[in-house]
Parts: sequence; C-alpha cells; structure tokens
Amino acid sequence: MKVSATMQGSMTAIVTPFRNGEVDFACLKKLVDRQIDGGTDWLVPCGTTGESPTLSDDETQRVIDAVIEQAGGRRPVMAGAGSNCTAKAVKLSRQARQAGASAILSVVPYYNRPTQEGLYRHFSAVAESVDIPVVLYNVPFRTGQSIANETVARLRKACPNIVALKHATGTTAGVDELAGLCDIVVLSGDDSLTWPLMALGAKGVISVIGNLTPRWMKDLVDAGLKGDAAAALKLHRKLSDLADGIGKFGPNPLPIKTAMGLCGLLAEEFRLPLCPLDAKSRGEIEKLLKAHELM
Repeated sequence: MKVSATMQGSMTAIVTPFRNGEVDFACLKKLVDRQIDGGTDWLVPCGTTGESPTLSDDETQRVIDAVIEQAGGRRPVMAGAGSNCTAKAVKLSRQARQAGASAILSVVPYYNRPTQEGLYRHFSAVAESVDIPVVLYNVPFRTGQSIANETVARLRKACPNIVALKHATGTTAGVDELAGLCDIVVLSGDDSLTWPLMALGAKGVISVIGNLTPRWMKDLVDAGLKGDAAAALKLHRKLSDLADGIGKFGPNPLPIKTAMGLCGLLAEEFRLPLCPLDAKSRGEIEKLLKAHELM
C-alpha cells in the first residue's frame, strides 16, 4: 500500500462530551459539524483526548459510529483503536473497520512496557487484522515506552498498511533519522511542535487545540504544506501560546474541555479519575481565552 496522499492535513482528536455521567451524543454530533465547518481534514475519535481509557467497549463503538454517521462521508474518520492487550487492539481495529472508519490510530501498549520485538509483533498483528491504513501513536510520556525508529521502519517494510506515525514525544528529535529509514508519514502529536515538525517534513497534526480553534489549525497546516513559512510561523506562535497557556493547568483533556466549556461548546464534565479544575485554574484559562478573543 502506497502512503496515501490524503494521510495529511489538520486532524482533530475529538473530545468525548459527557452529561450526567453519560456520553452526550447530541453534543458530539454538533462538535463533528463544527470541525467540518472549520476545515478539519480528518476526525479522530476515541484517542487520549477522547478519554478512551474510561469509555466502555460499548461506548467506544457507539462514539465511533456516531462520528462516522455524523461525518456522513464529508470527512474521513481515524478511529482510536489501541490497547495494551494485543487481542483487544485487534478486536477494536476490526470493529472500527466494520463501522466504516477510513483508518485506525493504534497507541504503543501502555503499562506493559514491551520490548521492541514485542512492539513489532503487536503492531504487526494489528495491521494484519485490517485492510485500512494504520497510524502508529508514539507517546512515551503516557505509555512508559517509546517505539524506536528502527522498529517503525521494520513495520513499515513488513506491513504496507502501516502508513503514518503520530509523533507525540514532546521533541523533534529523531524525525530526521526516521525520514532516512523509511517513507512513513509523520504527524505531529504536540500542538506546539506542529510547525517545527512540519519544517522537518511532517505532513500535519493530530491536534488537541483544534477542538477549540479548528480553522486556525487548518490554516497553519495548509500554510506548512504549501511551504509558506511566514504564514505558518505567525499561526504557530498564536496557537502555541494558546495551547501551552491552557495546557499547563492539567493533563489532557482537562484544559481543552475546560476551555470548550467556558466557550459554551460542552459541559465541563469528566470521568474519574479526571475531575474538574479548580476555580483559579479556570480563571486563568478564561483570561487566556479572552486575550485571544475566543469568548
């Protein structure tokens, strides 16, 4: 499978809105429409930002189904289908494919901290279970393990449908080396590093802040893809200030859902062990939103 030319652009890791302890599907559909109206190229439900660890298997399937249904073919959907259990990751991937997902996002197994050989076998099993593109998700801060560039290149060679890597390591290190090893598409997994990574060859972002500002992120990525460094840098500075400014008040998705709640986009509701931010943090986020004229 060739690396798809469409596996690029501004992609939003959509939050999962809750109300009274349940998934708020009416709100979720409105968020999907807002993303499409904002120009987002790919919709990515049930990732870290979507609070996937606290969704039941049934809720995960229903969220993916709802996003695909609401998108109605207007945008492709990359479904979060990762697990630290290979059998479960395979099951989730097959279910996402059956639901109509155009690709899946598969995270490095967390907590187990497998060896590189274990990672290779895990992702090989996932890739072999579906006939749609697979995007690897490397986020060592959360998983406790990082997938080595050599393992990525080995997987790209052995599994043609492994076409992209979400690079969420908090640094640009290793991207140049990876480009020399294989032709896998690199996607930023850190909003504040989107333009720096694109300057090194990345083709877009799976964004958190795009939940709040889809059009700004779309414009940044488009500028980067067109090689308009001046426009990309200008937008990078604005988005980095916003993303870093709200991001310091807690782990994702606490800050982004708080910001969205303050903007009237959803209820500020989370699932334990995540809980609402304190009043001081909310106040600081509100100031930042007002400074960017988002309220």
